[in-house]
Amino acid sequence: MNSDGTKFGPIALTMVNLHSVREAKRLVSFSTAPPRQNNGADGLTTRLRRAILAGHYTFKERLPSERQLAEHFNTSRGTVRKVLQRLTTMNLVEQRAGSGTYVRYGEFADRIDIADVTSPLELIDVRLGIELQIVRLAVTNATVVDIEHITRALDQLEQCDHDPERFTQADSEFHLALAESTHNPLLVWLYQLLNEVRSHAQWRAMKDQILTPERINRYNRQHRRLLAVIISRDADGAAKTIQQHLEQARRDLRGVIG
Repeated sequence: MNSDGTKFGPIALTMVNLHSVREAKRLVSFSTAPPRQNNGADGLTTRLRRAILAGHYTFKERLPSERQLAEHFNTSRGTVRKVLQRLTTMNLVEQRAGSGTYVRYGEFADRIDIADVTSPLELIDVRLGIELQIVRLAVTNATVVDIEHITRALDQLEQCDHDPERFTQADSEFHLALAESTHNPLLVWLYQLLNEVRSHAQWRAMKDQILTPERINRYNRQHRRLLAVIISRDADGAAKTIQQHLEQARRDLRGVIG
């Protein structure tokens, strides 16, 4: 805990005088973050975003100050400012003048939990409606940096060793990277909501049955094909590929449900 009441928690790579086992666990959980050379705006955005999405920083919690983040990551305050603005655009945080930066992600958690009444099949239907537009906008709006980000997410996805839990998390990161490449904050926010529903017990209960090694391999081939058509700026090809991908996922889901 710092003098101003903030904590570095999961973003700390080195920390002395840990005050609790909880902080130690948060530290370990972040030890697999990208290497130090990724402490530019893109790398730091990814690290903080992942920490927030993973729940290491919770709703209404204040992040460390710009100065603290800049010193800790050996980067400029201008870079940190750019990162916090990106997180604000993603609706993950809000910046309050004279007070600091606070986590917004999870703001809807106090409302009725829509995941309780949304089946996995209904989720696929919604994804079909949203992700076709996401990939079309990705073709139009994705920058070189966005393509690099999506490629890294796919590389991580392909390294999950057929582990359903790791695949589910990495798959969420890959599709979220696609949403972010649209540069449309509303689409990013909507996809964050979808990811919340994907984490619900209904999906967790059946993912081990659905995510067999064969299916994981097939999904990753589809992911790789999707990235290729986005790079080639083929909007129709991207929409066709994501539709085939999600319809395959729906067939697989129906096969398990019976």
